[in-house]
Amino acid sequence: MRLTDYKWLEFAPSSDKEGCGQSLIIRRLGLQDYEPIWKSMRYIAEHPSDDRNDEIWLLSHKPVFTLGQMADRKNILEAGKIPVVDIDRGGQVTYHGPGQLVAYILLDIRKRRMSVRDLVSALENSMVSALSYFGIPAQTRPKAPGVYVNEAKIGALGLRIKNGKSYHGLSLNVDMDLAPFSKINPCGFKNLEVTQVADHIKKSKFLMRDCSEILSKKLLGELGYNAYKH
Repeated sequence: MRLTDYKWLEFAPSSDKEGCGQSLIIRRLGLQDYEPIWKSMRYIAEHPSDDRNDEIWLLSHKPVFTLGQMADRKNILEAGKIPVVDIDRGGQVTYHGPGQLVAYILLDIRKRRMSVRDLVSALENSMVSALSYFGIPAQTRPKAPGVYVNEAKIGALGLRIKNGKSYHGLSLNVDMDLAPFSKINPCGFKNLEVTQVADHIKKSKFLMRDCSEILSKKLLGELGYNAYKH
C-alpha cells in the first residue's frame, strides 16, 4: 500500500499547544482490508524517523473481527464467514465493517510530552464533541473506555505505543450493519448494546462524509492543530 496514492491534507500546529512542532497529515484511505493497514501503521511505529509527520488515517474496513492483546477468544460467539485477526492493540474483541468510521492515530507522544491517558481522553472527547454537533448526547465511562449513548456503545478505542509512537485508534459507528456485533461480546462485555449515528438522526447519503469531516475537526482541536475547514 502506497500512502501517497490517497488524498491527504496537511495542518499546521496552533501556537498555544506545547509539543506540536510539526504539521499533522490527515489521509483519507476509503474502504480497506484490515491486515495491510495494520501492518503499515505498525511498520511506521517500529521504524521511527525524526522528519516524519504525525498522521491520522481515516477509513472504513471490510468486515473483520479483531482481538486485542487482552482478548478472550470465548468472546467470539459465532464468527461465521467473517475473518478473525489477532492484533497488538490493547483491549478485547470488536468488529469493523463498512459504514463505520475508523481513525488511526499515528503520533509521537514522547515528543509531545503526552501521556497515554491524555491521548485516550483526547480521542474520547473528540467523539463526544462530534456526536454533540449532530445533536446526540454521548458520555464516557471511567472503567469502560469508549463512548456511549445511554447504555449503548457507539464509539470504541484501542491503542498501542511503541518507541514513543502511538498507533491503532478509534472507531465510530455511523451507518452500518450492526448485526455482526451480536456474534461477539463487544469489548468483552456480555449483552452490551451497540448503536450508531444513523439510529439517532435523519439519515443522509452524505452521513459518512459529514461525520468524517466533523470528527477530523474535533481531533485536530484536541491535538492542538488549526481547525479543519469544511
